[in-house]
Amino acid sequence: MPAPSAKPATPGKSASYWLRTRAPRHSLTFALPLLILYEALAFLLSGDELAGVRNGADVLLKSVFTAFGGRYGLTVFGVALLGIGGILVFRDRKRGGPIEGRLFLPMVLESVVYASLLGFVASRLTTLLLGGYRLAVGSSGMNEFGFPTQIMISLGAGIYEELLFRVIVVSGIAWFARQLLGWKPAPCAVVATLLGATVFSAFHYVGPYGDPFEVSSFTFRAIAGVLFSALYLTRGFGIAAWSHALYDVFLAVVR
Repeated sequence: MPAPSAKPATPGKSASYWLRTRAPRHSLTFALPLLILYEALAFLLSGDELAGVRNGADVLLKSVFTAFGGRYGLTVFGVALLGIGGILVFRDRKRGGPIEGRLFLPMVLESVVYASLLGFVASRLTTLLLGGYRLAVGSSGMNEFGFPTQIMISLGAGIYEELLFRVIVVSGIAWFARQLLGWKPAPCAVVATLLGATVFSAFHYVGPYGDPFEVSSFTFRAIAGVLFSALYLTRGFGIAAWSHALYDVFLAVVR
């Protein structure tokens, strides 16, 4: 008599905190309030999604849709973003069980810890790598805005920069290298992370509010990009997004 086939393990209630919080039903649900908070604050401060001041990654992503559909393109973008996220959460709930609200407070505390450590770790690595270079951190372009606008842009960095540079760019490069070049997973991940971090850092020097280029700030942001990629891969999108947002908010507070 053949042995019964084993079912694949799913991150249900018996799984560890680390696995459950990485699962889409918790990770994406955890990111949703950040998206709502950013969009609400952006609307109150800027109003017009096509002309108002917003996070650069947000503008770049939405411009692809507005180029073809104008304001209808924004609707398509919103429906696609929430729809894909909702499908992923729904499918994960069927496999792994219900959403456990008690996990969200530890996820907040975890994000605060990562946000607090990120600047120190990235600055130490930058100093070790560059030696005598003066470390310049922070966005001078942000100084043109009032404090509420700086907070809004910081929240948008968490949700939209992680979506653009980690989910789309890093995952896209890894997929290209694996599917079209036939690379193994490990070199795919390394190359995708390094290229994604380079693109992420360079993005901060583009546009009317971009910073003047400096080797130290570019290196710092590239290292931060590598750390965010590691966080995304190991802890999921939600914690990576909140950690990024809180780090930028901390900078806005002390700036």
